[in-house]
Amino acid sequence: MSTGAGVTIPDVVDRLRSTFERGVTKPYAWRVAQLRALRSLLIEGTPEIEAALLADLRKNPAEAQLTEIGFVIAEIDYTLARLRRWLKPTRVSTPLLIAPSTAKTVLEPVGVVLVISPWNYPVQLLLVPIIGAIAAGNAVVAKPSELAPATSAAFASLFRRFLDNRAIAVVEGGVDETTVLLGERFDHIFYTGNSRVGRIVMQAAVKNLTPVTLELGGKSPVYVDETVDLKAVAHRIAWGKFMNAGQTCVAPDYVLATPQVARALEPLLAEVIAEFYGDHPEQSESYGRVVNDAQFGRLTKLIEGETIVTGGQSDARTRYLAPTVLSGVSRAAPVMQQEIFGPILPIVEVTGLADAIAFINSGEKPLALYVFTESASARRRFITQTSSGAVAFGVPAAHLLVPGLPFGGVGESGMGAYHGQRSVEVFSHRKAILSKKLKPDTFNLVYPPFTQKKDAFIRGFLRKLT
Repeated sequence: MSTGAGVTIPDVVDRLRSTFERGVTKPYAWRVAQLRALRSLLIEGTPEIEAALLADLRKNPAEAQLTEIGFVIAEIDYTLARLRRWLKPTRVSTPLLIAPSTAKTVLEPVGVVLVISPWNYPVQLLLVPIIGAIAAGNAVVAKPSELAPATSAAFASLFRRFLDNRAIAVVEGGVDETTVLLGERFDHIFYTGNSRVGRIVMQAAVKNLTPVTLELGGKSPVYVDETVDLKAVAHRIAWGKFMNAGQTCVAPDYVLATPQVARALEPLLAEVIAEFYGDHPEQSESYGRVVNDAQFGRLTKLIEGETIVTGGQSDARTRYLAPTVLSGVSRAAPVMQQEIFGPILPIVEVTGLADAIAFINSGEKPLALYVFTESASARRRFITQTSSGAVAFGVPAAHLLVPGLPFGGVGESGMGAYHGQRSVEVFSHRKAILSKKLKPDTFNLVYPPFTQKKDAFIRGFLRKLT
């Protein structure tokens, strides 16, 4: 299968492997130069990228800066300021038995890596993993999503203009091209998307025992109790839920609240949505669109038969679905059986904290869990009695803005984590190095033949290690 000008995908992978094996990507200077070039790509290419995001997702330029372009530039700057320190060897103490000796670990690049990104944040979710791969000294094949075609085409062009094409390449296309890529041998595969395709990626990786990082999704719950300022909570939930028209892997998926809290929160959410997007969100430049007809059809079916607090209007021609809040949703409703990934917010009633925790634990482990409470004991219970990729109190989605926090899921919501230093470690092998001089030879205490004296020494020494 050709990627253009008669160059096949195996040709691309072979070229990058040859580059890696020649040591081109390993020097610190190369890594820094490419990170700076990626930064220049984003700054100089901002008009092109913003136009592509508008075409693909009707993403407002301000939102594009917050969640895509500016976000990635901040990650690059954070990495450049700390990379030399992250790459320093780490000294490790050695036991008396092998003294005198020294031990350390060093990070080495794994080789040629594949980064497969989704359509919903086609800049951030493509480039942030690539920052880690480059910083670790690897060659990279980038596979943008075909469902964001304008952004994919923009990066194919920008990568050729700004980055070292010997070591960093974009492969465009859909399922066929991705299938061919997964048939190649890589040293790490980084996939962001849904769990169905995540399983396909893992199955393909088994052939070559390729390690994988899977950033998936799930139904990220929100718990709200009576101790908080509900108007402030409504602002935070609406912001996290409806940016990018709800097409965010860490968006609040549904709200859990007692009937009293739910009834008080519902009109406040309607007010805030009107504040954010006006009485006619379809006319708002700040509100996006559903990515394609298939997603639009799936989402509109999810609200059928439900009690709508606000929203519900739709236009298939423009793939517009209004910011929608649903009241009194049954735990067995279709909208509660799948990740929503769109501008629909169900409110599910619970009897209290214990009921909310039990309901969360009855499903798959979510990518994120959001809690609005002033109760310290309630916070502790969510931390200790639930499992999720992250827990955030008082705000949804913002933990992605902290580069020192690992970002990733657990169980069905993902495998592995990245951002900041963790991104470099994901694409590195931590090699163990031990150095011991030949003299004095303290090993004569453990060489055969094993006498009673040696036996007593070995037993006593090993007990001291525990």
